[in-house]
Amino acid sequence: MRILEVLGICIVAFFVLLFVIFFRLRLFMVGGGTIRLQVRVSTMMPGRGWSTGVGQFVGDELRFHRMFSLAFRPKRVLDRTVLVVEERRRPEGPERLTMPAQWIVLRCSNGDAGQIEIAMAESTVTGFSSWLEAAPPGQPGSVSPRPTIQPRPIEH
Repeated sequence: MRILEVLGICIVAFFVLLFVIFFRLRLFMVGGGTIRLQVRVSTMMPGRGWSTGVGQFVGDELRFHRMFSLAFRPKRVLDRTVLVVEERRRPEGPERLTMPAQWIVLRCSNGDAGQIEIAMAESTVTGFSSWLEAAPPGQPGSVSPRPTIQPRPIEH
């Protein structure tokens, strides 16, 4: 009888833990401005080391929260003022087994923080690129401003 009680408590604790994890993710998604993505947290083995989670756009930052974590602080914070996309490619090798086929892998330079790889759905890459380019003029992630045409003085 004692073993069944311990087993029951363990099962209930497991379901409570799952509820807390998914409730936490739901809290991040309530405010909008979130996307599903994967971030490469380890490069020790080629094609491996990807962590699934939610990206939350907050001002000039993309905050990455791991899916299976209890932390409310983001695992990574990408600042669009220094973020530059250097390469865009399809998943290759073992990556094809861990992410959907229509996803794109972006290798980015994150200023002094170095290189980072993120993967997201192809349709999400368009929105991500728009957010990156919407930074104020003159910043690395933005598009260069259009030249202004000066009016000619009127000659009498």
